[in-house]
Amino acid sequence: MPWVGLQILSFAGAILILTAYIGHQFNWIRRGMLYNLMNAIGSGILAYIALRPFQLGFVVLEGTWAIVSLFAILRSRRHQASTGGL
Repeated sequence: MPWVGLQILSFAGAILILTAYIGHQFNWIRRGMLYNLMNAIGSGILAYIALRPFQLGFVVLEGTWAIVSLFAILRSRRHQASTGGL
């Protein structure tokens, strides 16, 4: 992917994470599926970009962030299924 494309993609990933974080801090977004999806997608994008050139610190940070967000999504879905979607 060309340099400009990577910059646009990384900007989008950062915007997703920051929007979720700021939205949660100002009570615009509840911790739930939307919050976790924004974190998972944004951090997944940034982890992918950190692979080339390989930047260990960012791969660990963003990879962990994405994995934890995905687990939160799965936990939320299991909880919804066990409570009948409430």
